[in-house]
Amino acid sequence: MQRQDLSFDSHGVTCRGYFYPGAGSGARPCIIMGHGFAATRDCGLAPFAEAFAAAGYSVFVFDYRHFGASGGEPRQLLIPEREVEDWLSALAFVRRLDGVRAEAICLWGTSFGGGLVTVAAARDGKVKAVIAQCPMMDGLASVQAVIGYAGLGQVLRLSAHGVVDILRSLVGASPHYIASAGRPGEVAAMSAEDCHDGYTALLPPEAPNKVAARIATRLAMFRPVRLAAKVQCPALLLLCEHDTVAPRAAAEKAAARMPHAEMQRYPVGHFDVYQGEARAQSLRDQLDFLARHLPA
Repeated sequence: MQRQDLSFDSHGVTCRGYFYPGAGSGARPCIIMGHGFAATRDCGLAPFAEAFAAAGYSVFVFDYRHFGASGGEPRQLLIPEREVEDWLSALAFVRRLDGVRAEAICLWGTSFGGGLVTVAAARDGKVKAVIAQCPMMDGLASVQAVIGYAGLGQVLRLSAHGVVDILRSLVGASPHYIASAGRPGEVAAMSAEDCHDGYTALLPPEAPNKVAARIATRLAMFRPVRLAAKVQCPALLLLCEHDTVAPRAAAEKAAARMPHAEMQRYPVGHFDVYQGEARAQSLRDQLDFLARHLPA
């Protein structure tokens, strides 16, 4: 599948992405895609991007600041508000691209990115559609989920690591990292039974399984569900019924607040939707949604 490497500025930092022009001629609707928690554009998104491009959509898949091919120091620093800014910067950039219909853009986010696109769409107010796959819609609910599967002590340990990271940043020291995904009992942002193997299977060889620990102190404050009612465009939420990472109830609550939301459910875990029949069915549902609300 033909693609181009493009870059744009987001608040003084260079962000990079892949642009797929899409099959066909003339200006095309565009799907802007972003990755999940502490991941990169190369973490399982290519099959989705290629399917959209083959269906006639242009597609732009980018890395947030501090991750992947994008700039930003220190590395692996996850600040939700900055990532929302990156989404809005990417949106402004794509609207100026030749061959893209600026009024026909869908924001596509998966996992943590599903919450990010909800906030970005609410703030922008002009996007044509939103797709949020296994979306993390409420950081507080995700913290409560960690308590449910690992106990309160795990949240306290993660918070302590976060405080160490913050203190190091105040004196100009390098970040203190924790694993993004670990096995049960390990100190990691995600450590349910399916997290380590499911997450690391998506990582390309050069992508580290780590994140600056300070995210543990601010995750509960990132609550996209509170802005869901402001997402006025059609929205498709793809929910995994056995999701240990992004609580399904929070996504259902967000969908109920969106004026034009649709939901699809799959009897799989959070990481299963990136492969096999679950991915194939998710893609069929997404292409059907796009054909109705953003025809190529």
